[in-house]
Amino acid sequence: MKFDTIIDRRGTHSSKWDGMEKIYGVSSEDGLSMWVADTDFRPPKCVGDALQGMIDHGIFGYFSDDTDYRAAICWWMKNRHGWSFDPKAIFTTHGLVNAVGICLEAYTAPDDGVIIFTPVYHAFARIISASGRKVVECPLVDNNGRYEMDFAAYDAEMTGKETMLILCSPHNPGGRVWTREELQAVVAFAIRHDLTLVCDEIHHDVVFDGAKHTAMPLIEGVTDRLVMLTAPSKTFNIAGAYTGNAIIEDPDLHQKFAARMSALGLSPNSFGLVATTAAYSPEGAEWVDSLVAYIAENKRIFDEGINAIPGLKSMHLEATYLAWVDFAGTGMSMSEISERVAKVARIATNQGPTFGTGGEVHLRFNVGTQRSRVQEAVSRMQAAFGDLQ
Repeated sequence: MKFDTIIDRRGTHSSKWDGMEKIYGVSSEDGLSMWVADTDFRPPKCVGDALQGMIDHGIFGYFSDDTDYRAAICWWMKNRHGWSFDPKAIFTTHGLVNAVGICLEAYTAPDDGVIIFTPVYHAFARIISASGRKVVECPLVDNNGRYEMDFAAYDAEMTGKETMLILCSPHNPGGRVWTREELQAVVAFAIRHDLTLVCDEIHHDVVFDGAKHTAMPLIEGVTDRLVMLTAPSKTFNIAGAYTGNAIIEDPDLHQKFAARMSALGLSPNSFGLVATTAAYSPEGAEWVDSLVAYIAENKRIFDEGINAIPGLKSMHLEATYLAWVDFAGTGMSMSEISERVAKVARIATNQGPTFGTGGEVHLRFNVGTQRSRVQEAVSRMQAAFGDLQ
């Protein structure tokens, strides 16, 4: 199977593989890298061919006319997610963390409160704080291994100083695909508290059987406060191209975002535009279908093996390739858990507390890798926690 081929990423300036020893003390010589949220798979051939065409031409000047690029994004969103919009609504940013930063500058002021549902992607809190805004954590409820929202509690928490809500849909790290009813409740909450809603759907292409992702623009009454963030980066493993999209249909929100883009002098790189145009295609879609099936089996193997260890519980994934493991049942401290995983199992993982409230005694494992590595990770974890058997 094409996804089974081991690709050695060491010595390629890979954050995931070349950075793990410095950060986690896990040697790349015999360690497994399961932290950074990129996969260990080559993109579909259509992407490689498009980039090779640029290299063969040999001149890398300024890019002109992104009509095909915008059309490819619109095609993908309509055919994969049932969502249509004017291609003029698209802004291209230097990845989605950059897009969040622009949103903070465009729609909020210093000291404003920005709401996140925790535990959630750690870059949100980091960039909110760095921009001089206040992180407002609204903790998710872990209902028997499934994250849910508690809007009665969130309403009571509001002070009136909150101006923005950032939603991760599907959710990272819990892998939840929010139902249409849950998304309607998010919109109602944003309306009640007059919040700009920034919806990060970077993981919306990796959704497993039994779950149905609904693009936020399909929810009634949201358009006049919605900024949609999408990217091909997680889906096609081209995060290094740093190409993301803010799709903004409301004229006022669109104008404010455009003003910040102009003030910052931002424009996209040609490699990202070419890669995205190639990826968002019928060939790319066929490849994604195969990818999702492969990762689904990876997560089954991982969950079965991890859940067999007393005291460990891997949350059921409805989407993403990021497994969220709760170690609370071991009674161990976070430092002891991390020590066993890094030093004994020799696996680099993301530390749960960095995801905010609710991330305590959790680790996030990236199963977007070759199956043999997932199987090896399970064996190492079972050995590292063998005294609990």
